[in-house]
Amino acid sequence: MSEAIAATEIDESLEAGIGKALHALKPSGVAFRHLANADDEMSGKNLGTLLARVTERSTREVETLIDKLQGLRKKLEADRDRIQSEIARHSELSQGVMQLTSIISDNVKKLPNPTY
Repeated sequence: MSEAIAATEIDESLEAGIGKALHALKPSGVAFRHLANADDEMSGKNLGTLLARVTERSTREVETLIDKLQGLRKKLEADRDRIQSEIARHSELSQGVMQLTSIISDNVKKLPNPTY
């Protein structure tokens, strides 16, 4: 369920990034160089340049997200290992306390009853 939400957020982010990139490029830029004909059509080469710019930025954003997610995964794994180690240590200490309590209890039972 959360993967679908994350994918939707990435899609929305990519769409926003593409929109910003298109808006940032001015008609006087290389990607929007006009042909000499009356219809002002963009040439295939210029359209390819524009597409390359947009996809490059999107690809960088995705790679950055992947790097961050991999960093979070490493942190989660380290935290998991630390918590498992702490649980094992706590279990050992708990068993030791139980043994000491048993020994003390047995020795208290062996004490003579005080007479008043």
